[in-house]
Amino acid sequence: MELEQSPSPIYVPTSVHLSKLLDHADGSRVTVGWLMEELGERSFGLTLFLMALLAFIPGVAMVSSVLIAWPAIQMILGHDAAVLPKLIARREIRVDRLTRAIRFAAPKLKWVERLIRPRWPTPFQSTKRLTGVVMLLLGLTMVSPVPFGQLMPALVVMLLALAYLEKDGVALMVALIAAVVSIAVTTATVWGTMAIIDWFDPAIQRP
Repeated sequence: MELEQSPSPIYVPTSVHLSKLLDHADGSRVTVGWLMEELGERSFGLTLFLMALLAFIPGVAMVSSVLIAWPAIQMILGHDAAVLPKLIARREIRVDRLTRAIRFAAPKLKWVERLIRPRWPTPFQSTKRLTGVVMLLLGLTMVSPVPFGQLMPALVVMLLALAYLEKDGVALMVALIAAVVSIAVTTATVWGTMAIIDWFDPAIQRP
């Protein structure tokens, strides 16, 4: 006797999910916590993408590093979705502003979805904690003293975030490999910079 298999759920692209998100909004304002609940399992990807985007703003790399650590630790602990601190979750957003932001972002996401799409979903379950550790390390490397040293790890975090948004296991594996390269390059760069400073230091101290 063969057992009937339940049909797999139809995947909805993130751009479509965002466009329909505000259909469930009640009133002229929504809280950040409500937004995260509506995003569900996509909340990790969107949160990390936004936090990595902040790293491109001059002088914000330190803040971005701390913010990336928050969802990264939750991934290490095995949470199903990102949960923000209550102070942030209670903040309200006007629905009209959120609508404009979504209308701006959705077409860009549609273009990305042509390249990054649902493939090979198994790694998301088996590598979730590993991905959290890698995210945490990438966040730490963003505060390196090397000028523009935060750009490479921020780009890798964005790729990891997009892989989670679109459930693309292939993109996830590529991003994890890129993360190892990024961490190695940042470590070598910082080590080399410190070695050069130590080499010049005696000459600087001479009268």
